[in-house]
Amino acid sequence: MEEIINNETPERNLNFIEEIIEDDLASGKHDSIITRFPPEPNGYLHIGHAKSICLNFGLALKYGGYTNLRFDDTNPVKEDVEYVDSIKEDIKWLGFEWANELYASDYFEQLYEWAIFLIKKGLAYVDDQTQEEIRETRGTISTPGVNSPWRNRSVEENLRLFEEMREGKYAEGDKVLRAKIDMAHPNMLMRDPLMYRIIHASHHRTGDQWCIYPMYDYAHGQCDSIERITHSICTLEFDVHRPLYDWFIENLEIFPSRQYEFARLNLTYTVMSKRKLLELVNNNFVEGWDDPRMPTICGLRRRGYTPESIRLFAEKVGVAKRDNVIDLSLLEWCLRDDLNRRSNRYMAVINPVKLVIDNWEEGKVEYFEAPMNPEYPNGPKRRIAFSKEMYIESEDFMEEAPKRYHRLKPDGEVRLKYSYIVKCVDYIKNEAGEVVEIHCTYDPTSKPGAGPWRSVKGTIHWVSVTHSEKITVNLFDKLFTEEQMGSIPEGKDYREYLNPDSLVVKEAFAEPDLLKDDSGIAVQFERIGYFKEDSKNGGYNKATGLRDSFKL
Repeated sequence: MEEIINNETPERNLNFIEEIIEDDLASGKHDSIITRFPPEPNGYLHIGHAKSICLNFGLALKYGGYTNLRFDDTNPVKEDVEYVDSIKEDIKWLGFEWANELYASDYFEQLYEWAIFLIKKGLAYVDDQTQEEIRETRGTISTPGVNSPWRNRSVEENLRLFEEMREGKYAEGDKVLRAKIDMAHPNMLMRDPLMYRIIHASHHRTGDQWCIYPMYDYAHGQCDSIERITHSICTLEFDVHRPLYDWFIENLEIFPSRQYEFARLNLTYTVMSKRKLLELVNNNFVEGWDDPRMPTICGLRRRGYTPESIRLFAEKVGVAKRDNVIDLSLLEWCLRDDLNRRSNRYMAVINPVKLVIDNWEEGKVEYFEAPMNPEYPNGPKRRIAFSKEMYIESEDFMEEAPKRYHRLKPDGEVRLKYSYIVKCVDYIKNEAGEVVEIHCTYDPTSKPGAGPWRSVKGTIHWVSVTHSEKITVNLFDKLFTEEQMGSIPEGKDYREYLNPDSLVVKEAFAEPDLLKDDSGIAVQFERIGYFKEDSKNGGYNKATGLRDSFKL
């Protein structure tokens, strides 16, 4: 906790991937490193991808190498240019530049030729079994699989059938190409895995040129090899895929790229599955991929997160070998840490109640000066109008206040921030028993800088009724009510845990200068939190509150 509170960055130990890289460079195994970020363009990137981006690009920058952006576009049914464009935008927004923009489809012809090479070596064959039959004959962890009846086709027949598959002579599901490895292998993925399947669909880059498409496990390692990727960094669920990754490279006799796995990011109150996020969008549970409640990079950006805060978050999370769940409040802490130093301050009242200063002259307006950011007291200032009628937060007044309540109460005093001390002398309630108007007197001698300073225990924010602007604020809460969304009870649907109060829209009143703010980042509503003007619908999105609930 000490290092975060003091905002220090002590020298840290190398993570296990950095240790591997430094050993590889020291031994001469590699002269420099090349990494890649290989998203499938079938959805928008989320905070988990951001961690991977920071890791891959960050390692290349640290060790003087470079990173390729390579789209794994091997399934034309689910992929779209919209996703390609959004991925590129997100990476640039995070502050990274790729050396080469590449696509698995760039290598389709080479991958096809390598498949023929494996057929000729007797290491691949065309199978006529259905998907269900292949699944049933694969066996279990404790029982070996059963060889396909088509496993021992001749090389010549396999070459002919595979060429006919490419020519479009067969329907989807009629045939697949499988690697010939071992149907009794203890690793289920090594039991004659699929290399190609037939898909009659137009591809966003190659059009109708192809009707057979490589599977991920066949394409990925070979694409790495073509690009001479030295360190292919994946999340931990791909560790069981590594033997197959190595098998293809070894038997194709190509550049030996090497795969390394690290723990994927799991956040409390969050789902990271692209499929589930797509369901939320398609079923209108959220406004879209960039809904500020979504864990997508574009959603976080719209909400008010900064690239710096997300990069800091990736650094704090670190690189581990074991999966764990990170508290969402750490992400919020990283945003506050960044914005506290940089954001402009304004006063805004979200749950207003009118406060009238009885001994203030009617029509009189006085202006007070306040820093745009108290971190820089000698920096830019703003002028705040003070008048007879104010709005304050309804929560800042209590009729029957407990002993430790240091805000406004009957016969109690508070300072209106940057200005005078006021004392409550009366209040008015409506028929429902709600306080709708508070009457106070102000102490003219309590003006800051005008004489001896008089302290009171409470200071509250306010805006002038006649010198404020009405705004809309979008108050966000967690999208899900369950903390551990990755381990919800069996038989439960994750959508059952959607928070019905994840968005509350309110009208508020704010300093007029807020509407002129052109800083480009979220501003702080003093005593409330950080808010960013919504890029789509107007109003102000609450990025995060001021209270820090994160504990190390």
